[in-house]
Amino acid sequence: MTLPLTTESIVTLVHEFYDGVRADPELGPVFDAAIGDNWDPHLARMVDFWSTVMTGSRNFQGNVYGKHMLLNGITPDHFQRWLHMFVATTNRLFAPKDAQEFQIVARRIAASLQLGFFGEVKVS
Repeated sequence: MTLPLTTESIVTLVHEFYDGVRADPELGPVFDAAIGDNWDPHLARMVDFWSTVMTGSRNFQGNVYGKHMLLNGITPDHFQRWLHMFVATTNRLFAPKDAQEFQIVARRIAASLQLGFFGEVKVS
């Protein structure tokens, strides 16, 4: 499947990706502990975030780094798993050029968060 880069396709990406995250034995418990029953607002924020990054919609306002630094129990393996799943989902849904743009941003965010959590980048 190759989706055009639109807000609607970003909704598809976010929902399919996080369906996988929630079902994942490594990531599911981490996300459930942080998000609990507030998945709908989280998914809407993720759509706003990726729409802002990828289409310039400017719908997202927030502090990604600060919000994530409040989480406990995060390991380098969580980042590796999250990135692996995100890459697989973007590769499946989008043309290579668009998938790569998503992945560049995801890797930058992961690197920034890893520096905050561990003082170094543990996975790329």
